[in-house]
Amino acid sequence: MNYKKKGHKAFAVLIDPDKIDLQSCSRLVNISLENKVDFFLVGGSLVTVPNLNQIIRFLKSNSNIPVVIFPGNNLQIDTSADGILFLSLISGRNPEFLIGQHVIAAPILKKSSLEIIPTGYVLVDSGQPTTVQYMSNTIPIPYDKPTVAACTAMAGELLGLKLIYLEAGSGAKRMVSNKMISMVRKSIDIPLIVGGGITSARMGMEALEAGADMIVIGNGIEKDFRLLIEVSERVAEYNSFLEGKEFEA
Repeated sequence: MNYKKKGHKAFAVLIDPDKIDLQSCSRLVNISLENKVDFFLVGGSLVTVPNLNQIIRFLKSNSNIPVVIFPGNNLQIDTSADGILFLSLISGRNPEFLIGQHVIAAPILKKSSLEIIPTGYVLVDSGQPTTVQYMSNTIPIPYDKPTVAACTAMAGELLGLKLIYLEAGSGAKRMVSNKMISMVRKSIDIPLIVGGGITSARMGMEALEAGADMIVIGNGIEKDFRLLIEVSERVAEYNSFLEGKEFEA
């Protein structure tokens, strides 16, 4: 997760074990390898099928793309992954997702070889209730309150978190606003991840240009794999542009 230090932007594919089988996963892996996806994130707010371990092992056996767990609760841990986003829902006030789940998971994670990445999870209103909002029993930050999001992210950084994840939620009607992304980016020095509601390459580029260091797409790719190809191409073009500017400087 050192892309920000290198000045590069990253693209991650979010895989929800509830929404994919091994046949679809195989196709996704092949397309991801061809298009140089940077990370696989695996997990979800509500995983109802017992195939998290199977999906992670399949990804690890069939690709060299780092696999990072994106857990909805302490049950979503698999030590065969490369790392885990140790999520603290700092936009909410539910102690269970601020620290409670973490206490239960800590002994397992401490003994594992997983890279533990302390991450401030900031949920933003997307225009409709999302699964993460319901499962976490928290109120998202209003869509038009970028200052609240920026102050929340700053607090997370000062608490020692290593990443901030701005999230509109799976199946969101709209992505986090570019204004909010920009204000959060200007308020913190740690890497910024943006996900939820990104349904086109143009939206992904807007998020990167606004200040996201990494964009995450899941629901859109599940509906159409072409989105993965389009986004990957645009991210590569953007990184080439940044490298060109560095060379000129």
